[in-house]
Amino acid sequence: MRSICLRSSIVFVVGLTLLAVVPISRGDDKAKPYEPADVRFGALKDYNGYFPFTPPKTKGAWEKRREEVRRQILVSQGIWPLPTKTPLNAVVHGRVERDDFTVDRVFFESVPGHFVCGSLFKPKKIEGKHPVILCPHGHWANGRFYDAGEAAVAGQIKMGAEKYELSGRYPLQARCVQLARLGCIVFHYDMIGYADSMQVSFDVVHKYGEKRPQMETAENWGFYSPQAESRAQSPMGLQTWNSIRAVDFVSSLPEVDTTRIGVTGASGGGTQTMLLGAIDDRVDAIVPAVMVSTGMQGGCTCENSSLLRIDSGNIEFAAAFAPKPQALLAANDWTKEIMTKGYPELRQLYDLVGKSSDLEAHPLIQFPHNYNYVSRAAMYEFFNKHFQLGAKSPIVEEDFKPLSREELTVWTAEHPQPKGGDEHERDLVRKLTADAEKQIAALMPTDSGKQAEFERVVGGGFDVVLGRRLADVGKVEQENRTEEDRGDYIFYRCVLKNGRGEEVPTEYYYPKKWNKQVVVVLDDRGTAGPAGAAGTANPAVAALVADGYAVAAADLIGQGKHVVKEFPTDANRGVPNKRVFAGYTYGFNHPLFVQRVHDVLTVVSHAKNHDDKPEKIYLIGLGKIGPVAAAAAAQCDDALAGLAIGSLDFRFEKVTDYLDPAFVPGIVKYGDLPALIVRAAPPKLLLIGEVRDVPELVMGVYKAKQGNLAVYVGKEPSKHIVQWLK
Repeated sequence: MRSICLRSSIVFVVGLTLLAVVPISRGDDKAKPYEPADVRFGALKDYNGYFPFTPPKTKGAWEKRREEVRRQILVSQGIWPLPTKTPLNAVVHGRVERDDFTVDRVFFESVPGHFVCGSLFKPKKIEGKHPVILCPHGHWANGRFYDAGEAAVAGQIKMGAEKYELSGRYPLQARCVQLARLGCIVFHYDMIGYADSMQVSFDVVHKYGEKRPQMETAENWGFYSPQAESRAQSPMGLQTWNSIRAVDFVSSLPEVDTTRIGVTGASGGGTQTMLLGAIDDRVDAIVPAVMVSTGMQGGCTCENSSLLRIDSGNIEFAAAFAPKPQALLAANDWTKEIMTKGYPELRQLYDLVGKSSDLEAHPLIQFPHNYNYVSRAAMYEFFNKHFQLGAKSPIVEEDFKPLSREELTVWTAEHPQPKGGDEHERDLVRKLTADAEKQIAALMPTDSGKQAEFERVVGGGFDVVLGRRLADVGKVEQENRTEEDRGDYIFYRCVLKNGRGEEVPTEYYYPKKWNKQVVVVLDDRGTAGPAGAAGTANPAVAALVADGYAVAAADLIGQGKHVVKEFPTDANRGVPNKRVFAGYTYGFNHPLFVQRVHDVLTVVSHAKNHDDKPEKIYLIGLGKIGPVAAAAAAQCDDALAGLAIGSLDFRFEKVTDYLDPAFVPGIVKYGDLPALIVRAAPPKLLLIGEVRDVPELVMGVYKAKQGNLAVYVGKEPSKHIVQWLK
């Protein structure tokens, strides 16, 4: 068998489903039936998977990867670009005084009408500028109001986990008090659904498990709905935004030294700590406790979001904070292997960036999941060292008189608790949606001056949502299975394999008098559409071959030969989890639509990088597969000379179920199908459908660029496509 000789130009025809067929001679297929060995048919990954980190070999490579990781976090949290920072309208009131520290009650608006609540601890004596530590608390019952109880603290003291009864009963307050005694200002703020922050309830944020039909309507949706997921809206994203706004708040305090901002939290608070450190450059030192691990990544809905950990994980999130000072605290839980799995790789990275002394790890595996006295002691020493607090080592945490719930709550008669519930949640996502739509609309490249920022923000968003660009495909190998001489052309049946363990069954029609152009045919029915079920070919395919075009058809994953028995051919899969939350699946795995985009990129890359280097590439998509073609075109950089697509009435925002094969997390946020077409923007564009369906954005961009935009309205688009290509 020999490889196909591609010499100059490639055309991709996707979805020629309306064509009649005419016979073209085909020989019997004597090859062994294709048996898919694609890695994507394996088990889906979930938060209990294995998440190793491999440090890049050069500092430059790490800087590039670090920016990719940061962008992935921001996109997954729905904050790429950052939402508009509206006034915090912070209220600080109700001071409680102790002998050597004070506590103020604080609330402010992270989004208009949505409040972040917390306790602001300060040294009793304030002179000059002081370092500030943010303390997200994690999943301790009642959050800031947590009381372990007499029986529990007695057991903790007996095993050496705690030293004093009161600080052991109130360990969340204990770390804030001791840090204040060391000279730090400390902001201890609520996770959503805890303590005073109940506008979105604990059950919604942390226990969501069943669909809420009243929160999944096209006009009035809430979190977890397909509408929210397609816009990258999640409780985790809101919590991350709350943390960013918390940095805004403490940075506004006149007594805060903004060059010494630290963050420390455990469990869910450890998740918030590492994410905030990764994405907010204002943070100077972090101590994420009992969360940085190659194992379990966080099981709560508030610790998961679609897109977040695809090809990444908590070790790499911690790595994104390098070269700044960081201390990891581990326990006898999923973090217990940190010294052999994760920490050595982080050490390599800190060595690479020349800051090896700024990374610490404390494997306190004699204790279960915690942020106890022993762990807190390590944290105090870390901040004492890096924030130059001047305390004598070892630092001994002293007992204190805890604040009661009445002294901590921010809501009083003068400051009544705001309303929450479903309507608040709907109003909140409406505000987030309106702000995002305004920002993205302003970036659309209707004039040349906007192109760079459009590509950075919208293009960067699509890169995360779609997971790959053409340049990321890597080497593609062609395994021929059948070769037949059919007179004027040679027919090949092959499998394209990329270095990621993915496969694309492909069929080529290669004319003996090649005109230096190739057509790759992708159809709703895979290779069966263009080729026909009984050795036939569509008239458009036949016409293209007769004119000298080489034609190729492909079975995308879940199509034709590219299926396995257990794999649904027209639906997304979900991880085994009783809680119907898209983030548990698509926080770790690409949906079917995106996998099909990857297959198109594999086929394009194979042709583009063939030894005979084609000069042009055209991509054509009709039918249900048309949006896949548009998405793939958006990721092809300048590889396409032309794009023709139908399905102009399709919009991702119309998808109402995350098991729908067209469901894609985050894609609506960046402009839906019109923005994909705009990003692709090849020299020639053919839109097939009713004139009223042609997006105004696309028309405006092509008018500004003076590009070649054609619209076809008719019942036989294939004939027009053949003429358009010529």
